[in-house]
Amino acid sequence: MTMLTLAQLNTAPLDEACAWLDGTYEHSPWIAREALARRPFATLAALKHAMVQVVRDAGRERQIALIRAHPELAGKAMVSKTLTAESTNEQGKAGLTDCTPDEFARIQRMNADYNAKFGWPFILAVRGPRGTGLDRHQIMATFERRLQGHPDFELAECLRNIHRIAEIRLADKFGETPTLGEQVWDWAEAMAVHSDPGFKEAGELTVTYLTEAHRACAALLQGWMRECGFDEVRLDAVGNVVGVYHGSDASSKRLLTGSHYDTVRNGGRYDGRLGILVPMACVRELSRAGRRLPFGFEVVGFAEEEGQRYKATFLGSGALVGQFDPAWLDQTDADGVSMRDAMRAAGLPATMDAIAGERRDPSRYLGFVEVHIEQGPVLDAMDLPLGVVRSINGSVRYLGEVAGQASHAGTTPMGQRRDAALAVAELALFVERRAAAVPDVVGTVGMLEVPAGSINVVPGRCRFSLDLRATTDTARDALAKDVCAELQAICARRGVAHTLEETLRAAAAPSAPDWQQRWEAAVQSLGLPVFRMPSGAGHDAMKLHEAMPQAMLFVRGGNSGMSHNPLETITAHDAQLVVQAFSHLLEHLA
Repeated sequence: MTMLTLAQLNTAPLDEACAWLDGTYEHSPWIAREALARRPFATLAALKHAMVQVVRDAGRERQIALIRAHPELAGKAMVSKTLTAESTNEQGKAGLTDCTPDEFARIQRMNADYNAKFGWPFILAVRGPRGTGLDRHQIMATFERRLQGHPDFELAECLRNIHRIAEIRLADKFGETPTLGEQVWDWAEAMAVHSDPGFKEAGELTVTYLTEAHRACAALLQGWMRECGFDEVRLDAVGNVVGVYHGSDASSKRLLTGSHYDTVRNGGRYDGRLGILVPMACVRELSRAGRRLPFGFEVVGFAEEEGQRYKATFLGSGALVGQFDPAWLDQTDADGVSMRDAMRAAGLPATMDAIAGERRDPSRYLGFVEVHIEQGPVLDAMDLPLGVVRSINGSVRYLGEVAGQASHAGTTPMGQRRDAALAVAELALFVERRAAAVPDVVGTVGMLEVPAGSINVVPGRCRFSLDLRATTDTARDALAKDVCAELQAICARRGVAHTLEETLRAAAAPSAPDWQQRWEAAVQSLGLPVFRMPSGAGHDAMKLHEAMPQAMLFVRGGNSGMSHNPLETITAHDAQLVVQAFSHLLEHLA
């Protein structure tokens, strides 16, 4: 089969080019025709984006018609053998043509329920994020989960899956395999085999600091780094995995990158780890080509960022900027094991002299860059694979309690109540309004508890939390000031008292302009629009920001960007794009 090329597509008459793209979007040739009006395309990613934009601009009626043009999974069209060749191939690869009678009946019931609820067929890219196919059990589990969705979300999710189907079909037409993205994806899968006891048996991914699973992940990373061609690979004094690929002059300055390989409890495969695996793939390509850059390249797999086993976050990256607290060594985990003993059991020196020796001299580094899964829904909702981070949000957290008067729910008139829970509820609504009024500001009341609450008692106490974030410290502090003033006003008006304790304050970390521009140029080189966005979550880059210039690149997560969750996912095609973007940054820095 002769593969299509962009040069052919860009120069062919419109009707001929449309015919070549036939079948990319099921029974919907209008998408290709309208997208081809935007020729020429410099990259396949640019062609994909043009087709996505056509669908985004088409309006709800045409979008629903596009969804309805697709067949049901294991539906009547499959039975009657009237599927398109593309759909037959995809459903066959997923094993839907081999369903047992019970599985087939179950899928038919879900098809009927889905159509009745939403008015269009359930759409799923059954070849999955790797492109090799989901199995029947994964498909049915996704079907059941999405049956509970809201119609607006499901409309968008169906369209996102249609774009993924089109992406895979285009890759087949052009003969393009995301080899580097598949390597990153496969590495992440291999690391996910290791999980802490109690979670592994339940099929959940949990890797906390210096457990057996954590040490196994460190060993994997070291082995892969050596295979990739790193010149130096070591485990440092806090358990960071450090790989160095020397420049043409081994004494030259280095570019520093990396992220963490620990996870939250029952987390995802890509949070943190993506930022280690992507630069590893870049080094592997450089090494295979026998090429050296005019600067050194240092990749660090940070041992800890999540603070799950001990009350010490950013432990790995903190050591590199001289912020390892000696008191951490005496902390104990839930089983009474001190950090010092855990370090010794892992073969680490567990001394402050050794840990202090890991501090990096900023004058020896060009800067720090980090790739990370977005951990949010923004890129996924915009159908964009990459986003350039302009600042990591500063944050402040509080724990508070409102004290009113517990009283009988039936006998206390509404005008004579001192309801602690309603005071906090009023504050929560204020936080929502105030944060929403300013761009890139967010506020959350994540914990709200009525101690010893009862269905027939007016709440006398209510505990709560506040998490306030913004891209600048000024905006964060203005939000905090307004929220604290509103709490005081609410309590005065309602005749209740309150306490409020600040528990965390982290400074915002704006991206260094020149490094942000390098990421922007890398995204543009792929034929994609540059989308600048804040990071609402904290990252290791926040720590390195204190010592050297930094900038981050986000990769979209599927499943509406869910993260810290087993549903966290990326595609091999998106992983390919981020490897290419990182390679572009390295080449142009050179």
